[in-house]
Amino acid sequence: MKKACKRKETPKMITAAEFDRMADEGEDITPYLDLKHPIVTKVRRVNVDFPDWMVQRLDQEAVKLNISRQAVIKTWLRERLDPNHRMTR
Repeated sequence: MKKACKRKETPKMITAAEFDRMADEGEDITPYLDLKHPIVTKVRRVNVDFPDWMVQRLDQEAVKLNISRQAVIKTWLRERLDPNHRMTR
């Protein structure tokens, strides 16, 4: 007698907002991730010195956008270097 093989069900499509809500509430979001084809980007660390007033403004924007200072810098630089990739405002 053959054993019935258990098929992994493909989860239904969900919106980004639903995905975020699930993650925020600690639900299992792994069925919605493509772990077979991860996107790997080479990262290079750089040091940049900013005047104090600029760091304060970056921190204000970070609070307003609810992201880290580093994310603000990366987002703005990405927008400047690739105008087709507009993410804010």
